[in-house]
Amino acid sequence: MLRRLHPEQPESFAFTPENKAWAEAQIAKYPEGRQASAIIPLLWRAQEQEGWLTKPAIEAVADMLGMAYMRALEVASFYFMFQLQPVGQVAHIQICGTTSCMICGAEDLIGVCKEKIAPNPFELSSDGKLSWEEVECLGACANAPMAQIGKDYYEDLTAARFAEILDELAAGKVPVPGPQNGRFASEPEGGLTTLKEFESGHTKYNASVQLATDLGDTVKRIDGTEVPLLAPWRDKGANHKPTKPNAAAGDDPVTSAAKTAPKPKAEDTPDKTGGSKSEAKAEEKARPKREPAAETDETTAAVPTGTKPESLSAPRDGAADDLKMIKGVGPKLEELLHSLGFFHFDQIAGWTAEEVAWVDENLKGFKGRVSRDNWVDQAQTLAEGGSTEFSDKVKKGDVY
Repeated sequence: MLRRLHPEQPESFAFTPENKAWAEAQIAKYPEGRQASAIIPLLWRAQEQEGWLTKPAIEAVADMLGMAYMRALEVASFYFMFQLQPVGQVAHIQICGTTSCMICGAEDLIGVCKEKIAPNPFELSSDGKLSWEEVECLGACANAPMAQIGKDYYEDLTAARFAEILDELAAGKVPVPGPQNGRFASEPEGGLTTLKEFESGHTKYNASVQLATDLGDTVKRIDGTEVPLLAPWRDKGANHKPTKPNAAAGDDPVTSAAKTAPKPKAEDTPDKTGGSKSEAKAEEKARPKREPAAETDETTAAVPTGTKPESLSAPRDGAADDLKMIKGVGPKLEELLHSLGFFHFDQIAGWTAEEVAWVDENLKGFKGRVSRDNWVDQAQTLAEGGSTEFSDKVKKGDVY
């Protein structure tokens, strides 16, 4: 299936402050020069915030990671988890249509979608709340037929039950995910035939469904203010109480601590909710770091390595070269180079090994980029009026 950007796009995108802090914390998990490894979680968070993945969002994520726009678009267009066009405001339903689900009734589920949502995939319902598509195997063959709605699986579906689920979603309710025929997980419908002693240890829901109901974010837009459960496996639904913004003292101590405890310091005493120091430390680790290593590097003094190249206070004749013609230089890196006083190809073309070492060390968040992408050789060609394979692509508009 050909996946392209939607022709109608918003003018801009920006993470909420909370989501931006979350994203920076993800980037900080990777070593210098490998920040692009965070591309999938950042694109996913952008989609969680907006509902679908827009061109400005893809470009904003690429800028954060120092990637060419095309590289980020390649990821977004490859994975079907990313929606490149507007979907239902409440939920987008993905029906598994592969072998097991197909022979167990997936076509009936698609028929329900056509009747209750819209005749065609990705077409919004009349109220704009729902949309649907058929996808390849989602890996829940033992519970066929099934559908993914938002973040969770709805399994063992019948056409009648699926129709009820769509009605509940349209009414603002969120049905409990998981098996819809009374099964705990994927055991035989008649119950266990061996190892029956394990049935006595069953909680109300299996672990996946319990986590989904605890978090309550199956079809929820994520703005970053949510406090995640630190140890959802501790309760397992036996005495579960839904988390609320003002959790009472009688609520689950783990989730209450996450919502009411102050940020622990190095020598904090046990928090006011009665949690131990170890729980406080766990909470601190779970919170998005607002000043991760990658961000801190950009604001601290440079390590004295190599020799600083000659720089300019402003571009000559008020016109800088398009440094994005150099492979490895995106908009964010171009801005950083300007802040260091580098505006022209011939400046970069003249860097010595010692000067390259200095720039590599001072490209905070992008250390090693000069050497890895061989900027000097590219800049020499461009400074002489020539072109490279990459600069030709830029001129043609093939690099986003």
